[in-house]
Amino acid sequence: MASILQLRAAVCALADGGVIACPTEAVWGLSCDPDNPEAVARLLYLKQRPIEKGLILVAADMDQFGPLLEGLTETQRSKLALSWPGPSTWLIPHHDRVPPWIHGGNSRVAVRVSAHTGLVALCRAWGGALVSTSANPAGSRPARAQFQVQRYFREQLDAVLPGALGGADRPTVIRDLLTDRVLRS
Repeated sequence: MASILQLRAAVCALADGGVIACPTEAVWGLSCDPDNPEAVARLLYLKQRPIEKGLILVAADMDQFGPLLEGLTETQRSKLALSWPGPSTWLIPHHDRVPPWIHGGNSRVAVRVSAHTGLVALCRAWGGALVSTSANPAGSRPARAQFQVQRYFREQLDAVLPGALGGADRPTVIRDLLTDRVLRS
């Protein structure tokens, strides 16, 4: 797990509009401030990912999603609560509560409360949700080791938060909260 100094350096990089890499449940991820359009644009450029695909927001707990969860039924909130923290990403209606560079023009946004201790610590230290997407250029295999992240992105990242992956074999399942349809298993 990262030291307090490494965690602070990552948070400072995020606050300065940076893009960082950190381990997640199954693969290394790239993160940035979801409210900073320049940071998100840079992350998308590094990944060679089209904005229309949207991005996942990851948080330490449900409270960090705040207003995003307003308007959900008790049944929907219970479904989220039963699957979190853990490897379940849900598409939920965003009702224009997140910027278009996050939802990519879609009516839903992808959200997850992580069980990965390092990612949880990062979100807590940041004080809210962060963008989380696999650390690889589009079409390449997701990085499962820090050296792969460095090979993909060289000196283009503002910080790398060291740590171990969470032990999952593959990226999180993505489901639509309104339809229960599985988009990625």
